[in-house]
Amino acid sequence: MKVSREQVSENRRRILDAAGRLFRARGFDAVTVSEVMKAAGLTHGAFYGHFQSKDDLIAQTLTHVLTHTRTGDGPAAFLDGYLSPDHCADLAGGCATAGLGADTIRQSPSARTAMTAGLREQLRRMTAHIPGADEDERRRQAIGQWSAMVGALILARLSDDPALSQEVLGQTRAWIAGTQAAGAASSDEAADSTAAG
Repeated sequence: MKVSREQVSENRRRILDAAGRLFRARGFDAVTVSEVMKAAGLTHGAFYGHFQSKDDLIAQTLTHVLTHTRTGDGPAAFLDGYLSPDHCADLAGGCATAGLGADTIRQSPSARTAMTAGLREQLRRMTAHIPGADEDERRRQAIGQWSAMVGALILARLSDDPALSQEVLGQTRAWIAGTQAAGAASSDEAADSTAAG
């Protein structure tokens, strides 16, 4: 029986969703292709109709999960959601950059390329939402904020002390919110001086 194009596309999405959750929860090396296919509700034999190898699956999964990362309803909402206890606890559904970044360094060049493309896109989205007219300053803020957010999430997850984890998340959230407020004030002052000139 021939499978429709829509069903092929749906099966592929199910595989990528399952792989994304398993890889984030356990890491690339601890997950087998058989486990991914079982989690997707498909047979192991169907794998090669979609992917050439596990390395290909890893690279395409990274592209899939990084493309579907949402930044929320603006910088404040994204910051609050990202550095929340719920997101910290959600290894399987959480940030692929924080969950898989270190693992990706030891993967194939195509996996590194996918992670790099995801990083570029995340920084582009964040830069677009940071107030201010100076593109270089907005980009600098985006890089600093994203680095702090990912780093804080990794540190909070690795700690076995819940109080320390919450402190890392809360203090980083407060620090970034302070830099956002300072950046907005600086942008307002620059706009006022330009208007006065």
